[in-house]
Amino acid sequence: MAKDTKKDSKKADTKKADTKSTTKAAVTKTSTAATSPITSTLTAAQQKTAGAALQQSLVDLIDLSLVTKQVHWAVVGPRFRSVHLALDEVVADARTFTDEVAERATAIGVMPDGRSTTVAKDSALAKVGEGFTADEDVVDITTAALTATIKRLRKNIE
Repeated sequence: MAKDTKKDSKKADTKKADTKSTTKAAVTKTSTAATSPITSTLTAAQQKTAGAALQQSLVDLIDLSLVTKQVHWAVVGPRFRSVHLALDEVVADARTFTDEVAERATAIGVMPDGRSTTVAKDSALAKVGEGFTADEDVVDITTAALTATIKRLRKNIE
């Protein structure tokens, strides 16, 4: 019985290793806009312009949801509850819009990039400090984040 257990264990380890290498290989296989499996009615130039605008919007919306959620956890003060609840709504809306933007990019044959490294590198939003934050400051931080996001969205539309 002990030998059977060792054999089963070795088989399981081999299977895990195969799964890991297959998964890793699958992760590294990606399509670029040039090799997209999605056919677009846009010209290459239109696809590039629209794709860049959607990508910038995606990055800012992802960061908006992250910034807003961070200050949501950090808020303290007499207006805690009302600010906290309002921030939940902003986060929910930002996440909904994020998904819509990413799906529009995909629909035109552009692969959206919402990876954390991309968001950290390309976002137009200011970084948020560490620690607890007074409710008044949270409102200012959130307003600034919304303003930066809206300005870049409008710029991308033009």
